[in-house]
Amino acid sequence: MAGYECTDKLNAWGNRVDFLYTTGHLQCLDDDYQDLEPFGIRTVREGIRWSQVEKRPYQYDWHVVQHMMERGRANGIQQVWDLCHFGFPDDLTPLHPLFARRFAALCRSFVQFYRSINPDSTLIVTPINEVSFLSWLGGDARGTSPYCVGQGWEVKYGLMRAYIEGVAALREIDPSVRILTTEPLVNMVPPMNATAEQIGQAALAHNDQYQATDMLCGRMCPELGGRPEYLDMVGLNFYYNNQWIVGSGAFLPWVNDSLDPRWRPLRDLFMQVYNRYQRPIVLSETSHPGEDRPFWIRFVARESAAVLKQGVPLWGICLYPIIDRPDWDHLTPWHRSGLWDAEVDANGLVSQQPPRRVLYQPYADALRDAQALIANTNAQPAISQFRL
Repeated sequence: MAGYECTDKLNAWGNRVDFLYTTGHLQCLDDDYQDLEPFGIRTVREGIRWSQVEKRPYQYDWHVVQHMMERGRANGIQQVWDLCHFGFPDDLTPLHPLFARRFAALCRSFVQFYRSINPDSTLIVTPINEVSFLSWLGGDARGTSPYCVGQGWEVKYGLMRAYIEGVAALREIDPSVRILTTEPLVNMVPPMNATAEQIGQAALAHNDQYQATDMLCGRMCPELGGRPEYLDMVGLNFYYNNQWIVGSGAFLPWVNDSLDPRWRPLRDLFMQVYNRYQRPIVLSETSHPGEDRPFWIRFVARESAAVLKQGVPLWGICLYPIIDRPDWDHLTPWHRSGLWDAEVDANGLVSQQPPRRVLYQPYADALRDAQALIANTNAQPAISQFRL
């Protein structure tokens, strides 16, 4: 799968960003979709940009989303839709008393609009992307709205209230809607030679990664209305720096040359989630910046093949971002993490708008190796909902 960076968040400076435009994807839909064809990628993650769709409360403008849908259909692309990818209208935050009501109304309007254009295909929706990360970014790190410190749980609770009411609204209109959660997959560990207290703190921090998903399926905070059937496809976002030490924040290097016993193979983390929820899983975001991109995708393929051999229904791997993106707050530097880089000048700025795409050939070669490895795995995942 290919993921296009679609955030419309307020960044750390309070400025609204629009990465569908910044990366040039909105201007280059046909070219971007056609560029995927040589790699056999026909499923993508896209976003509606809530802040652009709902400029006034309960009034929706779907014309840009309609254009995206039309170009997807014309190019034979299956689109998986994010409704909230870190951004929401200026007059809302997750702490607003009407946040959940407004989001549920958006969900109803979206599914009605979608079915008016495309009545028959499987509709797959991610209501809110990475609740765990967004609640930390806005509730503890002051990196986006509502710019709080020490309010991470309150922000998470508000987001999950909206998420659950949103899923109910989607399925009220169309019971066939499929839900893809997209939460970070992490490994939180204590320092070396840790005390019993540090070991306990790390275990609690590690387990906290499941809070949002547990709330969705009703295992936690049942007053929010979560249900087992709301947990459908479990998406896991995993990057090179998703294993770190509680307290210091230092990362465990993913190559693990030092044979650190605290480092856990990706296949083990996959299995931990699958054993917990018994749902199909999707690697819903993964990438690496710079020259290590080829090594990373081969690593991901090996780990994915291992769980497929064990019969785990791993339904997809999403390269995110498929086209490079810049820093959210400063809009530079560009991360050099996509299959295609943006052409930049000597100062690290894009040389034209939309940015010219430059295929990173070592990544492309490694991706084909990774695809061949998966294809030759002696296990076939159930892929009835994704055209992969």
